[in-house]
Amino acid sequence: THWVLYNIPAERRDLPEGIPNQETVPGIGTQGRNDFGRVGYGGPCPPPGKSHRYRFTLYALNLPPTLPTGLDKSTLLQTINNHVLVSATLEGLYGR
Repeated sequence: THWVLYNIPAERRDLPEGIPNQETVPGIGTQGRNDFGRVGYGGPCPPPGKSHRYRFTLYALNLPPTLPTGLDKSTLLQTINNHVLVSATLEGLYGR
């Protein structure tokens, strides 16, 4: 898991480049812990050879954007269970 971003405002239509690595980013949302143990986006860096798949999943929830800070992917998915209205996934391949 390279990035956990939640509490995104419903009116948000895009994400800018260079979101700072801090838990709360006004107007953007809350960044949780990635698998590197850090807050923020940890970009792709696969070993040379076969391409790796990267998935970005966006969930529309029937919850207000007030989930607590510090969530990792597993805890976030448990928290939003039974609150997902719809989801969308973007998958890409990246290799070097």
